Amino acid sequence: MKENEAVVIENGEIAELDGVLKLSKPYIFEGKTYTEIDLSGLENIKAIDMIEANKLYDRSGGFSIMPELSMEYAFIIASKATNKPIELFYGLPPVDAMRIKNKVTSFFFTQD
Repeated sequence: MKENEAVVIENGEIAELDGVLKLSKPYIFEGKTYTEIDLSGLENIKAIDMIEANKLYDRSGGFSIMPELSMEYAFIIASKATNKPIELFYGLPPVDAMRIKNKVTSFFFTQD
């Protein structure tokens, strides 16, 4: 996503602006209400973060030829990018979980 670019969903609300994903509905985690998740920290992810994510994914029992396409791997990366616990992502509604997974996955595979 380019700077100042927004993605609009069907009801006319902004779904994403500068890496911030607006959630489909308010989400409460550990007593805090989230209405959006700021994934702009993906820009700061380094190869070592991906290596650490692979190790965590493997230790969790996950197996995939391409782990970067899995939801769990995407949540590990999102956790690193947001400095939020991975458990935050585990309780998201499916539509928001998929949007985060897709954002992380597309970040890895998008070329300028």
